[in-house]
Amino acid sequence: MTVSVSICSVWSVFHSGFTIHRFSTERMKSFRISLINLLGLYLIFSEDHSGCCLDTVWQPPRPNISPLQAISDKQSLVVSWLVNHSGLAGNIYEIQISRTENHIIIYSANVSVPSTDTHQYTWTWTSDLPLECVNHSVRIRHFYNQSFLSPWSEWATNNGAEAKDKTKLFPFQQVLREGTSGVFCCVPPVGVNITNITLSKKKYPIISIGTRVKAIVVPNLTIPKNPRKALLLTCSDTSGKGDSYIWNYVSFPPQKPRHLSCVTSDMTTVTCTWDPGRARDLYDHNKQTCTLHIENSDQAPVTCGPSSCTFQAIPDLEEYNISVVVKDQLGEETASYSFNISERVSPVTEWGGVSPGMTDTTVSWIVQGNLTQMNLLCQVAVDPGSTTELNCKSVSDPCKVKLQHLLPSTRYSTRVRCSVNGRFWGKWTKPIPFTTYPFVTLDLWRRIKQMSDPYSRQVTLLWKLDDLGSATIQGFTVQGSQEGQNRTELIPALDSEQTQAEVPIGPGQYDFTVEAILRNGPSIPAHITIPKLDDTKNLLVEKQLNSSSAGGFNLSWAEEDTATCGFTVEWCVLGNAVPCTLQWIHLPEGNNTLFLAAGNFEAGTRYTFNIYGCTENGHRLLEIQTGYSRELKAVQSPSLVEPVQITSSTVTLEWHYNEADPSHPAFITGYLVIVQEFGGHTARMFNVSDPQKKSVTIEGLKQSHKYVFSVSALTKKGPGEPAKIRITTKANYTAHLAKILTPILLLLGCTVLLWPRRKTLRRGLKKVFAYPAGMDIRTSELHSFLQETGERVQPHKVEECISCEIEILNTHTPPNESTTWRDPESLNMPPSPCSKFSAPSLSLTSVPLQDYCPQSATLLFEGPAPQQMTCITNKIYFNSTVGYLSQPQEVAFSEIKPSFEPSDCLQESCSVVYGYISSDTMKNEEEDKAKDLI
Repeated sequence: MTVSVSICSVWSVFHSGFTIHRFSTERMKSFRISLINLLGLYLIFSEDHSGCCLDTVWQPPRPNISPLQAISDKQSLVVSWLVNHSGLAGNIYEIQISRTENHIIIYSANVSVPSTDTHQYTWTWTSDLPLECVNHSVRIRHFYNQSFLSPWSEWATNNGAEAKDKTKLFPFQQVLREGTSGVFCCVPPVGVNITNITLSKKKYPIISIGTRVKAIVVPNLTIPKNPRKALLLTCSDTSGKGDSYIWNYVSFPPQKPRHLSCVTSDMTTVTCTWDPGRARDLYDHNKQTCTLHIENSDQAPVTCGPSSCTFQAIPDLEEYNISVVVKDQLGEETASYSFNISERVSPVTEWGGVSPGMTDTTVSWIVQGNLTQMNLLCQVAVDPGSTTELNCKSVSDPCKVKLQHLLPSTRYSTRVRCSVNGRFWGKWTKPIPFTTYPFVTLDLWRRIKQMSDPYSRQVTLLWKLDDLGSATIQGFTVQGSQEGQNRTELIPALDSEQTQAEVPIGPGQYDFTVEAILRNGPSIPAHITIPKLDDTKNLLVEKQLNSSSAGGFNLSWAEEDTATCGFTVEWCVLGNAVPCTLQWIHLPEGNNTLFLAAGNFEAGTRYTFNIYGCTENGHRLLEIQTGYSRELKAVQSPSLVEPVQITSSTVTLEWHYNEADPSHPAFITGYLVIVQEFGGHTARMFNVSDPQKKSVTIEGLKQSHKYVFSVSALTKKGPGEPAKIRITTKANYTAHLAKILTPILLLLGCTVLLWPRRKTLRRGLKKVFAYPAGMDIRTSELHSFLQETGERVQPHKVEECISCEIEILNTHTPPNESTTWRDPESLNMPPSPCSKFSAPSLSLTSVPLQDYCPQSATLLFEGPAPQQMTCITNKIYFNSTVGYLSQPQEVAFSEIKPSFEPSDCLQESCSVVYGYISSDTMKNEEEDKAKDLI
C-alpha cells in the first residue's frame, strides 16, 4: 500500500492544481502524460483499491453536445461539441445517430478531431430520410489515450414533425437532385394509418419508419416531362378526410463554367463570357445565381447573367484574377481566370462607306473607343478574293483602304476587323455587299494536245466574251511567258462570241494572258496557266452519272484542298460526236456541285464531263464523269457466237457486244437471256448483271428438245433488241447405253455364277420340260376311251350348270407341218363368265375347286398331223343359285392323258379330246367296268 499512497498523494497534489514553476511547459506536459500512464497501470494491476482517495475507479468526463442544428433543404444535421486538447485527452470521438423514440442506431463512426487548442468542433451528417419524418438523435463519447472510453453523452434529439389534423408529407416542395434516390415519407396523426403512397400516380413498396410513419424509396430520380417539372406525392390514410399530396421538383446541380474569357473594347469596360453548359428549362425551380469576384481587389462581387458578366475596369490594374461562382439549391461551382487587360482588347468597328469601281473599290470604317493612339492593326477581307492587312493610324478620320484586282460586273462582299498589336482580334463586322461596274471580260479556257514528239504539245486557247454590252471588239492580244521569256500575238476579231488561238509549247509550265482590244482601251486581262508535262500517267476511271427523271445533269465531285482557285467543267456540245465543240464552266473555290439543265442536251446521247481543279501551277484533271440527260431503251442486239456448245441438258451461249460504245443511247447494265421450248408458252429468264460477262450456261434442259434462245442488252429502261437462235439439245446416249448394258451384264453375271453348276442345272431342266419316262400314248385307245366317256357324260343331269354347251370342231391341217402342243388360251377364246377359277396352264394334277363349273380345255397339236382333227369343247356358263351353292363343294378333276405318239397320226385322221372329267364320274365308270369283268 505504500505505492498506492504515494500515487494517491501525487494525484492529490496534481489534481489540486499544484504547479512546479521551475519546470518548463514541455516538461510539464511530459510529466502529466507519465503521471496518467502510471495511474492507469496502477488501476489495472492493483487488486485492492481501498485507501487514500481512490475509493472508486476514476472515469473520464462525459462530453457535452451543443443543440443540434437541422438544415431541412439539405437533410443535414450539424453536430458541435467543445473539444479540450489537454494532455489527458486524445482526439478520437465515436458518434452514433439513431431514429425514432426507441433510438434505433442507423449510423456509427469514429471521428478524428485535429489537434488544436480548446475550440468548438462541428461535424455534419446528411440523412437519406427527410429530417421531418421522425426524430433523429445524436450522442458521442471520447477515447482517452486510446485506452479509456468516456461515458456516452446525453442524446441530442432533433424532433420530427407532428401531424395534428391531417397527414403531412415530406420532403415538402423541395428541389431534388436528378439521378439520386429519393425517400418520401407520410406522417399521419395519432391513430391514423397510412394505406397507400404514390409518386406521380405510380405505387411503390411501403416502408415502416417507427410506429406510424410510412415511407417509399424511389431510385434514379428523373426530371418530369410535365410543364411544371414536378413530382406529385400522394398519401392515402384511414382518416376519411381524403388524400394528402404535395409537389416536389427535380433538377440538376450547377455546372462549372467552361471556356471562360474576358475582353475589353475600350479599356474601360470588361466583358467576360463563358459556356454555362447544360441548358435549363424555363420552368426549372432550381434558380441559379452567378457572381463574379475580382480576387486581387477589394471590389464587391458583381452579379452576372447565366453566361456573361460586365464590370468596370479598375484604374492602373493590368493583371486581373477573377472567379465566377455559380450557385443553386443543389450546390455551387467555381471557375477561375487570369488575364492582362492590355492583351484582351477587342476593337469594335463601324462601317464608314463603300465606293465600288470597275476593278477596285474603296472602303472606310471607324474604330470605337478612341484606340487610335495605340498600335491599331486592321484586316479587310473581300469575298470572293483575299484579305488585306493594314495599319490604321488616323486619330480623327476614318480608316480607308482601296481594294484592287477586282472583276467588273461582279458581286462582292467585304468585312473588317481590328486588333491592338495583332495579339487579340476583334469580331468581324457584318459583310457589306457591293457590285463592281460592268466592263468587258474574257472567259478563258484551253485544250492541250500531245504531239508525236513526247516533249511537244499544242495548246488551243479558247475564250468567250462576257458583259460586252455596247462595246466593239477590234481584236485580241495573246501574251505567253515561260521562265521570263515573253511573246505576244495579235489576233483579229473574227467572232465576237468565241474565238481561239493555237500555240505550240514544250514540256515546261506556261502562263498565258488574253485581252480584248476595245476602242476605249483593253479589257480586263484573263490569265491561265498551262501545267508542265506530267510524266506520270494518272489513269482516271470514268464515273457514270445517274440520269434524273426530269433530265439534265447533277454533277458533284470530291472537295480538293489543292484547288485553291476553283474548278472548271468542260464537255462537248454534241456529246462524243466528232468534231467536238468544247463548252466549259468555271466555278469558284468551295463549290463542288453543278446542275446542267436538259434543254441544252440531246436525249440518248452520251456526254463526257472533265472536271479540273485550279491550282497555282495550272489546272489538274480531277474526275471524268459520263452520262445521259435521258436514257433511251432502243439498244442494238448482241452478236451470238456460233457454233453453240450443246449437250443433252445444257446449252452455253456466248455473244459479242461492245458495252462501252459511246454511241449507245443508254448505259448497258447487263444482259437478259430468255429460254423457251419451241412451240411452248412458258419461258425461263436469266439476268446477267455484269455487262462484261458475255456467256451463260443454261442447265436443266430436256434431251432431244427444241428451244428458242434470245439474248438482249439491258439498260435502266429495259431490254433492247434481242438476238435469237433455235437449238435442239442432243440425245443422252449414255442413258440408253446404260439401259441396254444393264440386263446384258446381269445375264452375263448370272451365267458366270451358274457355270460351275451347269450339269446340275441341265438335269433339272430336263426333268421339267421332257416327257416322263415310260409314257406311251396310243391313239386308238384314247379315241375309244374318249368316245365311251362322252357317251356316259351325256345322260348326266344338267341341273349342276345353268347352261352347258358342247362344241365339236373338225379341222383339217395341211400335210408336212410341224406339230406343236398349244394351249387353247392362245386361241383367244372367251373365258367362262360363271367360273371363278381360270387355269393359266393345263395342269396334269387334280386340284380342288369351289363353285365348280366344268370347263374343257382343248389341246391342239400342229405340224405333220392327221389331216382331220376333232376338238370337243365343253363351254359352260355357270351362275350358281343361292340355294344350290350355299355350301361350297370340292370337286376333283382327273386328267385325260393322250396315249399316242404323234407319229401314229401322220397318215390318218386323228381326233384328240383334252379336258377334265369329274372324279365321281371316273369312279362310277371304274365300278361299271369292274362289274362287267365280273
